[in-house]
Amino acid sequence: MNGLTEVRLIWLAGAIQVGIVVVNGILPQRLAVRQKLAEVPTFLRQIVYVHWMYIVLGVGFFGSLCFGFAHELAGGSSLGRFLSAFMGAFWLLRAVLQLFYYDKDLRRANRGLDALYLASLLTLSFIFGWAVFAPAA
Repeated sequence: MNGLTEVRLIWLAGAIQVGIVVVNGILPQRLAVRQKLAEVPTFLRQIVYVHWMYIVLGVGFFGSLCFGFAHELAGGSSLGRFLSAFMGAFWLLRAVLQLFYYDKDLRRANRGLDALYLASLLTLSFIFGWAVFAPAA
């Protein structure tokens, strides 16, 4: 592939990550998070909300890196390849957790969204892995 193709793949990864951020805006309502956490002690509920927010901010940051530094993430620099390796591993681990850790009944009840999310995770892993192992010239 040429460098422009890799940059466009990194932009696609950025768009997928922005999509994940957007979906996380509606996910709490769909999963009835407030109602399900109502019985949890306040401090634990706060931890869940803060961790969720930090993860969403981190994913938003990943997306912004993809749009602002696509050439570097596509293999244009050592730091870019390192960040691509980190993000590729991050999303691959998330895919493994999706498959083997998360509640199978909830995944089954939301089969379409689960499949779309899993496809997104694997696509992100592939794009960032490609950037590490076959960097743009």
